[in-house]
Amino acid sequence: MQAFNQIGLAGRLSSTKAQQTTHKLIDFLLAQKVEVIISSEIASLLNRTDVPSGDEAFIGKNSDLVIVVGGDGSMLGAARSMVDYGVPLLGVNRGRLGFLTDIMPSEIENKVLDVLHGDFITEERFMLEMVALREGESVGKGHALNDIVLHPGRHLRMIEFELFIDDKFVYSQSSDGLIVSTPTGSTAYALSGGGPLMHPSLDAIGLVPLNAHSLTSRPIVVAGSSEIRLVLGDDSSTIMHIACDGQIYQRVRPNDEIVIRKKQQHLTLIHPQDHNYYETCRRKLGWGQRLTDKRVDEKAREE
Repeated sequence: MQAFNQIGLAGRLSSTKAQQTTHKLIDFLLAQKVEVIISSEIASLLNRTDVPSGDEAFIGKNSDLVIVVGGDGSMLGAARSMVDYGVPLLGVNRGRLGFLTDIMPSEIENKVLDVLHGDFITEERFMLEMVALREGESVGKGHALNDIVLHPGRHLRMIEFELFIDDKFVYSQSSDGLIVSTPTGSTAYALSGGGPLMHPSLDAIGLVPLNAHSLTSRPIVVAGSSEIRLVLGDDSSTIMHIACDGQIYQRVRPNDEIVIRKKQQHLTLIHPQDHNYYETCRRKLGWGQRLTDKRVDEKAREE
């Protein structure tokens, strides 16, 4: 008996190779007698009329697994779309880094077949949600798997804000903004900003200042249950932005407040059995390999 019988497909098929991979994946799944559901965008792009298609809600309600073809950006978009439906995600990498998309196109037959047969591991990842408040009223909402970022938009100028954690004042800051990151997002923008790597299993949130005016401003890590509140300064000449995963933007104004907390619904990721977080970091970030493996490689090159 297969672990999954109704599989949705999602992703951004901007390249010919990604389209070819998706064709290959659809044909493979159909050969396994699996019901395949694709997005209307993919159906139009690939000219596939042999499988049902629909919007994100249709896929979320009718799939017991969604396979995402693309890079981490595609996975982030799918995570935000599917988390409320409780459907797990599996990634096929057609991007660059691929921290969230495990399976290479050449491995589809073997590794996707293993997943269909129940040979996989699952991992729960928490997401963040934010609400922007203006005089106590909501003016925008969003959620993110990687990070929620306050930044000045197109204006190259510092912004001022106050940070509160669980209603306790932490500091006021002048900087280019603040990255509020999940452990999942610690290998993304937060890493570029000098933030710490956090294992995905941690129940923690990272706060990474962006080019703070004070040299003593450093990243901090707080409990995952924390409520983070940013109170924006009253400089009326600055229009700022809140970005969710760098894909969804909300304009905010001086004196607005942004409240960020853990989203109640968690995301489930499906990984092949050989998934190893540290090996992924080693490969993607260029960390050194084991000395014994290095000697074997050097010996092979000499021969």
